[in-house]
Amino acid sequence: MERKKVIKSYRISVVGCGHVGLVTGACFAELGHKVICVDNDQKKIKNLNNLRLPFYEPKLGELVKKNFKNGRLKFSYSLARAVRNSEIIFIAVGTPSNPDGSPDLSAIENVSYQIARNLNSYKLIVEKSTVPVQTGFKVKETIIRFRKNNTLFDVASNPEFLREGSAVYDFFYPARIVIGVESKRAEKILKEIYAPLKTKIIVADINTAELIKHASNSFLATKISFINAVARICDLAGADVKKVSEAVGLDPRIGGEFLNAGIGWGGSCFPKDLEAFRYISKKLGYDFSLLEEVKRINNEQKICFVEKVKESLWILKDKKIAILGLSFKPDTDDLRNAPSLDIVESFLREGAKIVAYDPQARREAKKIFGKRVSFARDVYGAAKSADCLCLLTEWEEFKNLDFIRIKKLMRVPIIADGRNMFERKDMEGLGFTYIGMGR
Repeated sequence: MERKKVIKSYRISVVGCGHVGLVTGACFAELGHKVICVDNDQKKIKNLNNLRLPFYEPKLGELVKKNFKNGRLKFSYSLARAVRNSEIIFIAVGTPSNPDGSPDLSAIENVSYQIARNLNSYKLIVEKSTVPVQTGFKVKETIIRFRKNNTLFDVASNPEFLREGSAVYDFFYPARIVIGVESKRAEKILKEIYAPLKTKIIVADINTAELIKHASNSFLATKISFINAVARICDLAGADVKKVSEAVGLDPRIGGEFLNAGIGWGGSCFPKDLEAFRYISKKLGYDFSLLEEVKRINNEQKICFVEKVKESLWILKDKKIAILGLSFKPDTDDLRNAPSLDIVESFLREGAKIVAYDPQARREAKKIFGKRVSFARDVYGAAKSADCLCLLTEWEEFKNLDFIRIKKLMRVPIIADGRNMFERKDMEGLGFTYIGMGR
């Protein structure tokens, strides 16, 4: 079905062609805006101009191809040209963590400087990257300091809430849109950009908008760590955490989302944003120690899973362990901070032989593990002669496996379900030893 287009089409630049920037640019083009996606990685830009995407995201490829061919979406490594030819500039560059937990904002500063040097008319500069509170002030300060004349501009904050694996859907059907502005002009422009998306728009000052993103992600991470701590108690008490989370989640004050116990959270957002929020809070004079506990619980889940497997297999040396799923969540090839990485490394240190299968992350995983890990073409190839099958990512295709076939292929029929995807009674009924998290 054709999407509703914007009433007014803007010329937009999106700086950064990563998971946030590329999705944002392609979706803006789909709404009818004219978009230039900019990145200083010339190889990435060359690939994008040949319609080769740098990562896997459902539905993104077809959006990029469609809007590239109709001329609404372009790719460039010239930030200067993009700034001069745009009315609105979204900054979507990376803000990785420094060793002390603070975010590295050097890319934000550099982009702000480049924007300042190329201002030729009024521009709205929008932070899309996740940044600490008060960053907008620094962006504004930098542009004022280095602009060549007194050209007018506005700075705004528009934090993203795109989940990898469903980012395109999340853009078009957001739970809310947050905009932090200092002027009515900026507010009007951002409301016009998002006009086709029928959802609530929260208008705030820039500091509040910046804080909303860190607060949201830190709360979600806390919710997952809470249910994982409950899972540890369920293990000790002989209870079932799935029933606990189901009942707790039915309370409308709590909700069932992000209440699935398992091996913990990962990815590029939660770990980085948790560290950044703790750092920012301490810098402002408040010790948000709860977030340190959230991180500790999350790390312990991976250790707990490995110990469960060791307890079942006794000796890991020379045992063949099949890994199902490596990406930090389904429907992405992203391995950044994936729980699977630490778990596989723990098995390797014990001398286990690892054979892994992931529907999308194989190429990236090979870069990390090299020849230390073998990679199968499917689940059944991984399961052949395995002493244990470990499910680490809940890919949809794993829901309909032929477990009778898998049992015949395995040397020892043990399933360690790190995502509580299967039911104990079903697996045990087929003759497997089942290991769950909090069950």
